[in-house]
Amino acid sequence: MTAPVRRRAALLASVAGAMLVALDGTVLLVAQPSLQRDLGASMTQVQWTSTGYLLAVASLLVIAGRLGDRYGHPRLLLIGVLGFGAASGGIALASGVGWVIGLRVAQGVFGALLQPATLALLRLTYPADRLGVPVALRTSAIGVAAGAGPILGGVLVSSLGWRAVFWLNAPIALAIAALTLAVRAPAPEHTSPRRLDLTGAALLATTLAVMVHTLTGVTADGWTTVPTLLGLAAVVALAAVLASHERRTAHPIVPHAVARSTPVIASMAMLLVTSAGLFGALFTATFYLQDVLRLGPFDSGLRVLPLTALMVLGAPFAGTALRRYGPRRSAITGTALVVAGIAGLSRLGPGSTSMAMGAVFAVLGAGFATVMVTATGTVVGDAPPGYAGVVGGLKQTAMNIGPTLGIAIAASATRTPAAAHPAIGPVLPALAAFTALGFLPAALLPPMPGPPSKTAETRPLENDQSAAPHRTRSTNGVASRKAADKAS
Repeated sequence: MTAPVRRRAALLASVAGAMLVALDGTVLLVAQPSLQRDLGASMTQVQWTSTGYLLAVASLLVIAGRLGDRYGHPRLLLIGVLGFGAASGGIALASGVGWVIGLRVAQGVFGALLQPATLALLRLTYPADRLGVPVALRTSAIGVAAGAGPILGGVLVSSLGWRAVFWLNAPIALAIAALTLAVRAPAPEHTSPRRLDLTGAALLATTLAVMVHTLTGVTADGWTTVPTLLGLAAVVALAAVLASHERRTAHPIVPHAVARSTPVIASMAMLLVTSAGLFGALFTATFYLQDVLRLGPFDSGLRVLPLTALMVLGAPFAGTALRRYGPRRSAITGTALVVAGIAGLSRLGPGSTSMAMGAVFAVLGAGFATVMVTATGTVVGDAPPGYAGVVGGLKQTAMNIGPTLGIAIAASATRTPAAAHPAIGPVLPALAAFTALGFLPAALLPPMPGPPSKTAETRPLENDQSAAPHRTRSTNGVASRKAADKAS
């Protein structure tokens, strides 16, 4: 297989894998009421079909990326997608809600293996200076899948029942597996062993699981209740133990080359903050459209459609802007658009026109597409050689925790009846201010790139030996900066 054909196959596998996960999440929301009635499940049990998956995937993403860096991302992608499809088929055959919850947790484990590998596969097959277009296409595809999910789910559930939603994943998973085998990306070669630190992995997984569980409970418990305060205290304590362990161990779960990469860490922080603002605003707006304006689910979806449309259409333009203006200016512009969109939502009220609301959602979509493309391109391009998987896992972790945090912030304000507010809600100015914190990490991203380095350009990722501790200080930082410059 020639290099251009291999790249196209890798792009198709990466896009399809990302779409599979995005589609699964949005389709499930439509299927849950029918699943509850068919299996006689309680509302708490139905919620755990989503919470169980989220806990598994969020706690294991970084570890999965680390395993991919060690054993090969195509192998992890193949295992992840086949396991994801098999678990989905098992859910379609489940006879009780307990089986559904257990298999959704298993699906989350395989989803964690799948997601970082889809990004790392692009880094293995594309030069760093040509990642912009693949990343933009992947972002557009995620937007298409997320937007089409409720519609496709509604058609499947109404005509074939909720089990059809999960049967849908099986043939898609098989097709992605076939594409992954066709890519035949070279496996990493290592001169020194990079064993997985089991203690660090356990601490990281536990910290993230407790954090996500605590944040998801805020919707019902609030921020000042005993369960929430105990959960937050446990997160802080676990994080302190993890940080201490990471400093001492010779093989940290987040390698020092990654932890010291300013573009990678800044991109993570920007993604977390802006995704929290976006999803918190969407959570608030959804309740406002249905509880205050008394719109049905379909009409509410139409009001939000400009956001999805601009995410899909705006991603290619964001990729062009990233190459032309650099990560810093692109990130600042994207963050400004997200902040402006949330602030604009806060000014809307019952007298606002559909056009005004659509324009605000369009600004939100364009801004978040720009942030996503910039952060993803910077993260994948700046990944220290040999660590594309772990930075992909960090990126996906930020994209899981950010929305959970934003919804927790927004949900804490819904305890006051929405009808008491003439505009969408008082929480939106706070969310806009919180999102504005994204300007700080955005300003730390690289400016316009300088001349590319021939050494970094010709050195293959899979043959780099930067994992050796004695080379970390002298070469990784330089290689990271050059890769990030070229990605822009």
